[in-house]
Amino acid sequence: MRTTLFLAVAMMIAVGCQPSSEADNPSKVDQYDRTVLPIHPPESKSYSEEDVRNTEPPERFAVHAPEGAPNVVIVLIDDIGFGATSPFGGRIEAPTFQRLAENGVRYNQFHTTALCSPTRVALKSGRNHHVGNTGAIMELATSYPGNTGVIPESVAPLAKILKYNGYSTAAFGKWHETPSWELSVSGPFDRWPTSQGFDKFYGFIGGETNQWDPLLFDGVAAVPASKDPQYHVTTDITNNAISWMKFQNAMTPDRPFMMYFATGAVHAPHHVPDEWIERYKSKFDDGWDALRETTLAKQKAMGVVPKNAVLPPKPSDIKDWDKLSEKEKALFLLQVETYAGFMSHTDNEIGRLVGAIEDAGELDNTLIIYIMGDNGSSAEGGMTGTYNELMHLSGILDVESVDDMLSHRETWGGPESFPHMAAGWAVATSAPFSWTKQVGSDFGGTRNGVVFHWPNGFKTRGEIRSQFHHVVDIAPTVLDAAHLPEPKLVDGVPQRPMDGVSMLYSLDDGKAKTTHTTQYFEMFGNRAIYHDGWLARTIHRFPWKNEPEHAIADDVWDLYNVNEDFALANNLASKNPGKLKEMRKLFDKEAVKNHVYPIDDRSYERFDARTAGRPDLMDGRKELTLAPGMEGIGENAFINVKNVSKTITVSLKNSNKANGVVLAQGGRFGGWAVYMKNGRLGYHYNWFGRDHYDILTSVAVPAGDFVAKIRFDYDGGGAGKGGLITIKANGKTLASGRVERTQPVIFSADDLTDVGVDNSTQVLPEYNSVAETEFTGTLKHVTVAID
Repeated sequence: MRTTLFLAVAMMIAVGCQPSSEADNPSKVDQYDRTVLPIHPPESKSYSEEDVRNTEPPERFAVHAPEGAPNVVIVLIDDIGFGATSPFGGRIEAPTFQRLAENGVRYNQFHTTALCSPTRVALKSGRNHHVGNTGAIMELATSYPGNTGVIPESVAPLAKILKYNGYSTAAFGKWHETPSWELSVSGPFDRWPTSQGFDKFYGFIGGETNQWDPLLFDGVAAVPASKDPQYHVTTDITNNAISWMKFQNAMTPDRPFMMYFATGAVHAPHHVPDEWIERYKSKFDDGWDALRETTLAKQKAMGVVPKNAVLPPKPSDIKDWDKLSEKEKALFLLQVETYAGFMSHTDNEIGRLVGAIEDAGELDNTLIIYIMGDNGSSAEGGMTGTYNELMHLSGILDVESVDDMLSHRETWGGPESFPHMAAGWAVATSAPFSWTKQVGSDFGGTRNGVVFHWPNGFKTRGEIRSQFHHVVDIAPTVLDAAHLPEPKLVDGVPQRPMDGVSMLYSLDDGKAKTTHTTQYFEMFGNRAIYHDGWLARTIHRFPWKNEPEHAIADDVWDLYNVNEDFALANNLASKNPGKLKEMRKLFDKEAVKNHVYPIDDRSYERFDARTAGRPDLMDGRKELTLAPGMEGIGENAFINVKNVSKTITVSLKNSNKANGVVLAQGGRFGGWAVYMKNGRLGYHYNWFGRDHYDILTSVAVPAGDFVAKIRFDYDGGGAGKGGLITIKANGKTLASGRVERTQPVIFSADDLTDVGVDNSTQVLPEYNSVAETEFTGTLKHVTVAID
């Protein structure tokens, strides 16, 4: 047990308070005003004694956590539905999740926001996601309140509150809470993890990463690529988390720690060693329709869902399994086996982390909150899944054939792939509900399994709780467990009260009445309101389609009695129109209060900063000049060359038949590059890793100083079209050729823009390593200009 001696109180000048007269009495346990953060030391004593030898040294001021405050570990899995894993009736084995459930408490009515960035902001702030200006992912921020992508200073994160109250804090894995235009060397870094209350951060900043070859940061410094042929990012972040925990515990054993451990799994790309995929061979052969049914039956037998739960129909777009061709079945089984193996591999790594905490003697005094999903399983792979999910993020859903994808079965899940599974599996693993991630108006998008484990904190073991709760309740729960008040002032900024409530009341009392009685949901126009056992909702947009189903004004609302209809199978709208009207009125009230209005149901348009109205680091600039050493420039911090004509001017000194990359954007799964090969100048366009267009001069360019212009004349007529490439020098055309199609929305989430090298994965397939791409000539500068 930790013991703490509190030696002083904070001066509270900012709120007009004075220190207690007992400030110098160390026998008083906690004299801090923890509602005002940071806690400042009292005014220093003035000495009249000239010689220090004639004095007693004053006690050093330090802020300690309250007596008995536990360690806190929050584990957050990405993109997995309520019914996916074994503790909640699914077929995916998660022994660590199971172990913690058997020695802790499961909640079967815990909710998220239906999307990653919003859930993360809500989790770590205790406020609704629109209050945190995160109505959608950071890449889709707009200028409207509730969607700006900039977390307000009045919404202080949990990590900062704990840090100011004497905790050590660290975050590992996925972040996805920093505005996309702040992801460059210019920052600002205010909304990077280490400025959001975490002493330590090791992970990736964006929404996804290549699990085999990730873009990682240690604090704000990029981490060099690993040379380990067996490297996997989940193992890497686990190793770093264990190392930090051991180091912290050794150096400051009396200081509790808070760890946020957020995996890239099981968000696409689904990357996992082959042996984990093999574990699931034949485990899903009966298909996704049978999986929904058997999962519900097991959930009932386990008590995870009520005996009277009815399975609602799946979306009509999802084909019946028995109507699929044998080739379709073979492909879709490979996809779900990879997904399941990815999750089990991840749970195994979390088991190593839990084991290390146990070995350190800290498990009993650690509150572990293991959240199985920041939303339901992802249906963003569309009806057939994809070998490269960047295509589907770009709205290209009709290029990959089943035969084409099956030809990659030997590399599925490996470094050559960037895969996602078919939407049918997303629906099935979100059982017993109908919908998936992005559908904020269905529990398939918002209901996720969660386990609380804290041997010293509660007595209950292995039970299920059915109180309605939401991810905004996590921060208040942690504060309650640590005996900390919700702060009213942080860094001089008055705080907006938390929307969540503590869940501790229910851990040892399964019959306790829920204290979270009202909750709105909204994502891309899919919206709902829960209140006292009722849910009103409308399905406005499907996660696998580019456009909404209809206009917002034409939405039809349903009504469900959640207390009697666990899976939302019985629509009562026509039978109880008065209740529906009452619920819709309540939604309007919550929407206005939380900055939900106006509803923004756009998606692909919002990827363009100009359309969305969010800040743009280029701020309308048409030209950008770069020099050697400028590496790791994020796509949203680089001049936007998509769907426009451009001119690339290269100024260099050619000698010894130079080789290597002059400028590259993107990587193996899509991008473009200017390069030299034995002194010849070339332009390469990589269309989603499928089609490669290479325009290379027939002879080496002249030795010595050299200026060339590479012109791309875009065909126009829409997004993703092709164009003509012309390479010129001294007014002469040295090479020309066509690029038949281009990437309309995104090149890569984690393969960035580099000058003089191509880091992470490489745009040109002939390069097999970063070292091979290093430019051997003398590059002066390169200018990219768009029309």
